[in-house]
Amino acid sequence: MKVLVIGPGAREHALVAALSRDPQVEAVIAAPGNPGIGLLCETRPVDATDPAAVTALAEELDVDLVIVGPEAPLVAGVADALREASFAVFGPGQEAATLEGSKAFAKEIMESAGVPTASAVAATSEQEAAEALDRFGAPYVVKADGLAAGKGVVVTEDRAAALAHATSCLSVSDRVVIESYLDGPEVSLFVLCDGKTAVPLEPAQDFKRIRDNDEGPNTGGMGAYSPLPWAPEGMVEEIVRTVAQPVVDEMARRGHPFVGLLYCGLALTSRGIQVIEFNVRFGDPETQSVLARLESPLAQVMLAAAEGRLAEIEPLQWSDDYAVTVVLAAENYPDSPRSGDAIGGLEEAADLEDVMVLHAGTATAPDGEIVTSGGRVLSVVAKGATLDAARERAYAAVDLIDWDGEQHRSDIALAAAEGRISVPTRG
Repeated sequence: MKVLVIGPGAREHALVAALSRDPQVEAVIAAPGNPGIGLLCETRPVDATDPAAVTALAEELDVDLVIVGPEAPLVAGVADALREASFAVFGPGQEAATLEGSKAFAKEIMESAGVPTASAVAATSEQEAAEALDRFGAPYVVKADGLAAGKGVVVTEDRAAALAHATSCLSVSDRVVIESYLDGPEVSLFVLCDGKTAVPLEPAQDFKRIRDNDEGPNTGGMGAYSPLPWAPEGMVEEIVRTVAQPVVDEMARRGHPFVGLLYCGLALTSRGIQVIEFNVRFGDPETQSVLARLESPLAQVMLAAAEGRLAEIEPLQWSDDYAVTVVLAAENYPDSPRSGDAIGGLEEAADLEDVMVLHAGTATAPDGEIVTSGGRVLSVVAKGATLDAARERAYAAVDLIDWDGEQHRSDIALAAAEGRISVPTRG
């Protein structure tokens, strides 16, 4: 099997690494990829949001499966163009991708499907936004309606800051979503979908804030771990039954079957499981931790999803190990990250046992050095028999890597390792 992976980040690096372990895969090509991915497989330049360009590349390479990593190409209709050219594609079409492209549309789908979620208002003016903020009260939750690369959400006790974010969202969109706040720990669950069947992966938890103790602004994600030692028994099955499968059924009913990865962002609240958001692709950095533990052949499973055969696959097999991912970010991320800083210690970190160093915002300088070129630069992923062991390995690798202004959180998975996460009793 020859597989084409579309995307440039650490998520795609994790996908390429997992796909390369599948015995039926003879070649993986990434487009555009990054310097780290280039150490594993061939990379090709492409405008990932140009359906015609991606389709032409798939035709040139004569691939058997195309996996679209980021959200922007999916919302741009890349998967539709590939399907029209008769390629097997893992990734939803443009209409189904609106689940991520519009928070208001996702709310509409959840209401139709009876999926539990926070109360919300799609405000179209500053006055409507202000009224919604007052209706729901603090903590205030304000979400950009369109794509925001994981950074369009503000959760704050400060009404003025909430209203300012809402006004900012309305300056570039015709609406902004104001929600009631959901208590309880958050869970990320990836669900493979083939338009009819929903097959869950293992759950993870990520960390959005830039600094320790969940302080500072939101980011695309500063770390993650899997599995969740504190998760209630039967949680995954309940999420599939009450959230993922109803959404898959509703999208099929509307004539836009969902084929690809449904990312369910959830809160385990005192009122039960509630949806925070949907994404239509693998989440970053949770993918790095989840796929590090997957033992089933990933390409064969994704091809089954693309071909509508998920009901036929064997149960997925997982390592008993824990996996912890720590994101290393550039100076001044998430505002205006600095780029061009030389990165040291990459080989030494990657040589550690049960450690992977996955590239995201990196580039190759003219002298051959690897330098920073984005906000989130690297994901360090480590496995261990316990959460403590995985954390220790991850941070040992992080300590070997350096560049000017590098920043990371020191508390990824710490609360879980110390048994400090609890799920509210349902009222």
